[in-house]
Amino acid sequence: MLYHYVRQIGGNKVRIDGRTVEEHRKVTITRHFLSHPQGSVLIAMGNTKVICTVMVEEKVPHFLKGCGQGWLTAEYNMLPGSTHTRKSRNTKGIDGRSQEIQRLIGRSLRAIVDLKKLGERTLWIDCDVIQADGGTRTASITGAYVALCDAIDYLIQLGLLSESPIKTSVGAISVGIVAGEPMLDLCYEEDSKADVDMNLIMTGKGEFIEVQGTGEESTYTKDELMTLLALGESGIKSLTAIQEEALKVF
Repeated sequence: MLYHYVRQIGGNKVRIDGRTVEEHRKVTITRHFLSHPQGSVLIAMGNTKVICTVMVEEKVPHFLKGCGQGWLTAEYNMLPGSTHTRKSRNTKGIDGRSQEIQRLIGRSLRAIVDLKKLGERTLWIDCDVIQADGGTRTASITGAYVALCDAIDYLIQLGLLSESPIKTSVGAISVGIVAGEPMLDLCYEEDSKADVDMNLIMTGKGEFIEVQGTGEESTYTKDELMTLLALGESGIKSLTAIQEEALKVF
């Protein structure tokens, strides 16, 4: 149980895990995590861990046949052991939450890809949560971008693409208001108690792709919204730098 969300120490706001309110959790990105996908990444944001893969299919959905452009789509899943109590497998069809998240992942990555330059092929993005501690959708987007870069490099090396269709990077992070304090990158305990919960998706150029913000039985002011947006923008700039560093490593 989370109590004492924030305590005052030497003028700095310190949270349950020792972070200040403007700090995101430690992020590690491990590329080439799996052998078979054209791109694969294990991303860890604190205790949240997601495997992101990209696989290439040399065809497009029927509605794009003959149009001279490609497609990118995403699927999202939480494995049974990823949560405190067993998460049931989606054997009877995808649940509403997972469907909403995978649509968000797909939209976020399509926003940074020139589908005409991709040619008539499909990029399948799969994000599988192996451990959840808040921010699984934002970690999925941030990690999937790196896996996407590796898949595109694979196509270029094979001579199937002459140039990258990726226009810029994309990163995502959560922000929220917990016990009256605006905070960056909420862990599960903070998220479960948040008065306001928001997810931001931005490009490396500093442009917004999506803002999802909800008052959880609460409201928030325009000034609080601006504070959350500034916190999120700062966090995504940091994530972008981490993505760039990860992509420098073979």
